[in-house]
Amino acid sequence: MIWQDAVMTVANSIFALSLIPQVYHGFKEKKGFIKPATSVPTFISIYAVAFSFYTLSLFFSSITAAITGTLWLILFIQRQIYPPA
Repeated sequence: MIWQDAVMTVANSIFALSLIPQVYHGFKEKKGFIKPATSVPTFISIYAVAFSFYTLSLFFSSITAAITGTLWLILFIQRQIYPPA
């Protein structure tokens, strides 16, 4: 593992961990708190970054970025299925 992969893995892990309370809160309250104008570009961009990491053989970074993108996708889905806050 090169040092850049380690740094990006840690940073993306922190991003993912910081989103977990928001995702949990949405499920608990049955409300969509995040606007699509925020969540859609964010999850698409993060998936693009994850793919870029993968093509650079930064596998751990790509996995953690994909997890972060998926959490943003869940926030988008919550907004679609639950009433807005």
